[in-house]
Order: sequence, then structure tokens, then C-alpha cells
Amino acid sequence: MLAGANQPSRTALPGKILVVDDEQRILRFLVRGLQAEGFAVDAADNGADGLHKALEGGYDLVILDLLMPGMDGASVLRQLVARRPAQAVLVLSCLNATATKVRLLEAGAEDYLAKPFSLDELLARVRARLRVATGRATSLVAGRLRLDLIRREADSGSGPVALADREFLLLRELMQHTGTTVSKQRLLSAVWKYHFDPGSNVVDVYVRRLRAKLGADTITTMRGEGYRIVVP
Repeated sequence: MLAGANQPSRTALPGKILVVDDEQRILRFLVRGLQAEGFAVDAADNGADGLHKALEGGYDLVILDLLMPGMDGASVLRQLVARRPAQAVLVLSCLNATATKVRLLEAGAEDYLAKPFSLDELLARVRARLRVATGRATSLVAGRLRLDLIRREADSGSGPVALADREFLLLRELMQHTGTTVSKQRLLSAVWKYHFDPGSNVVDVYVRRLRAKLGADTITTMRGEGYRIVVP
């Protein structure tokens, strides 16, 4: 159900995080993964305990499951936001209906991630929330192209477009090196964690997907070298 943890991130931010989930396997997985990234992590395996800790602990982020016995996640969220309006909350849930996401976001959650999820995506969202808390940039801009690091949407001038996980990671890597050619090997390592070239054409496939969504001229192929974002 869950993707395994990769090696520790190169961009971990300091932060104090509370994880609230009644599934012990997921709770342990999240705590280990976040601690490996350098975060201070506390845990609660039920809603009542989670609410108590969240109100007393001064957390930078609360990661909250929805479906729990007794006090469910939605109740925790409502009470927490009512008493601590500025508290950042990332909801995790197997409920992935749009109406549920909208309801929780409107109730005060700052982000919503459906189960099953990859640890890489969760960590990216955690870092994005902490960047907001510390005033760091939440978007990348290259000419008319803008990448929202929180919503994982890209806009090349025709309105925001939602990106799949690997599409987002690939575009982010390229935009972090705008004007520079990024080799296929580097992209394989940064996005897919391949540390050698297995002869895969996965980078080419995802570049085509991004071009289809954002325009053919968004990413330039540098034959024999790699890809680059060029600002006119």
C-alpha cells in the first residue's frame, strides 16, 4: 500500500510534526520516515489523544487520519482549527472523493493526500507546508511557466494544470536548473532514484506528457545531452 522510504532528503527543513493515525503499521512507517528526514515527530493513535497533543504541543504541522474509532479526524480538525486557527493540518485518508476533499479543505485543512500514498509525495507536501511556515518560496517561475509547489500545478499561460507525481518531480528538477541542460542520468537519479541507466525511456515518456499538458516548447531537447527549460 505504501512506497518504501528512499534515502534521506537533501532538502529537509527543521520542524516539529504530530502524526495521528489509528493504524499502527502506518503510524510507525510515517514516524520512521519523517524522523529519517530530520524532523522531530510525535505520534498519537486515536483522535482524542491527537487533539490533546495538538493543542498542547506547538506543532509546525499535524498529519491527521480521518477514519478513526471514537473521535474521528474530521472532529479533531474542527476542534483544533476552532482553538488554533493558524495550525497547519495535512489530512491523510482512504476517502478520496472530491466532495470529501473539498469539505475538509473548507473546514481548515491546508492539504489532503489520499491513501495509498508514496512517502516521497508525503515528504514533498510536508516540506511545502514548512516552507510556507518559514516564509520560503512556494512556487518556481521560469518566464511564463509557473510551478505551484504546494498544489502541484503548472501554468504555462493557459491556466493551471494538475500534474501527476512524477510529472511534478521531473518539472521541478528541470525548473530548479532553468537555462541549464539536465542530463537524462541526473533526471533518472533525482526523480526515479535510478543510479545507473537501465536503458529505460521513462524520462522521454514523461517529457512528452509534460509537453502535451503545457505546450511543445516548454521543454527543449538537447540532443545527446539532456533536457532544459529555456526562458525566452
